[in-house]
Amino acid sequence: MNMSNERKKELQAQYKQLKSAMGLFAIINKSNSRYYLETTQNLKGKINSTKFKLNAGVHPNQALQKDWLEVGADGFEIKILEQIDYDKDEAKTDYSDELEILRMIWIEKLTTETVQFYQEI
Repeated sequence: MNMSNERKKELQAQYKQLKSAMGLFAIINKSNSRYYLETTQNLKGKINSTKFKLNAGVHPNQALQKDWLEVGADGFEIKILEQIDYDKDEAKTDYSDELEILRMIWIEKLTTETVQFYQEI
């Protein structure tokens, strides 16, 4: 199957316009309601990466990893808590500050609900 150069350029331009969903997700231990929070500029990719690390036994958060191995994947829920929108300014590529603020807001919100967290490394 031969694709014209024009079509290739069109597809490449479309690909460059795609933007991954970014935001905050939680890994929730169903047995003790303990939360592990993580922010990312690529929710789908980071969730897949995190699941892979947990299943492989190499996640950097040792307490979460220990529980994952003991309880099993079915004992956890992975949930996107909030997504944030891209800035109208196309030149902006770093959303670290916005993601950290989002994380702090959710920690405060969940703390008032007496949620316990897996400690950060």
